[in-house]
Amino acid sequence: MAEAVRSLERAFDLLEHLADAGGEMALSELTEVSGLPMPTIYRLMRTLVNQGYVRQEPSKRYALGPRLVRLGEGASRLLGTWARPVLARLVDEVGETANMAVLEGDEAVYVAQVPSRHSMRMFTEVGRRVQPHCTGVGKALLSQLPDQRVTEILARTGMAAHTPNTLTSPDALLSELARIREQGYALDDEEQELGVRCVAVPLRGAPALTAISVSGPSGRMTREAVPNVVPIMREAAERFAKELGPST
Repeated sequence: MAEAVRSLERAFDLLEHLADAGGEMALSELTEVSGLPMPTIYRLMRTLVNQGYVRQEPSKRYALGPRLVRLGEGASRLLGTWARPVLARLVDEVGETANMAVLEGDEAVYVAQVPSRHSMRMFTEVGRRVQPHCTGVGKALLSQLPDQRVTEILARTGMAAHTPNTLTSPDALLSELARIREQGYALDDEEQELGVRCVAVPLRGAPALTAISVSGPSGRMTREAVPNVVPIMREAAERFAKELGPST
């Protein structure tokens, strides 16, 4: 029984390594990052391939398999449900609309929202997809990736200017992401829509790349208000990331 549990833990660890590497790795790379013997990895990967959770490419590299898609979609839908109490507390404390988004492919996807109680408030449909370079949640998500991955995403999506404030240079965005990593939050300073300011923080330690944000009219969500909002959001993000993490 103990051996079966240990094999299950190792199989999940290998899936996590694949995900961390962008979804595809060679057997030798898995051996290096996992520290497991190559025969053990080969045996576990063959089982995962047979079940459809991993596929082996013609190059012999292993990639995340299509059967994981259904599991991921189901978990993504539940993530929005789990997030609502956290977002509701943010609305109570900050007074503005709270959102949660994940990185899906090259886009930020909103998975949950709790609206502000103000008559003039921000509204984003759950399920909406946006380019990450011009939104608070998008930049908070990109800040969790290495610069090379960010550059690859920008090469595919481009950097369309939505307002005069939108960053349209990859170098400028990479510099902004370095600041975000250092200060711990991202700011959409009327870059997606004039008159709207958004503060976002990453959920570090969450199982997937996730970020939460609060957004409101720039007249209420002023630059002076940002230093007061950030600690509240960080505390909410840390608490929710722990809830999403593995039980100890």
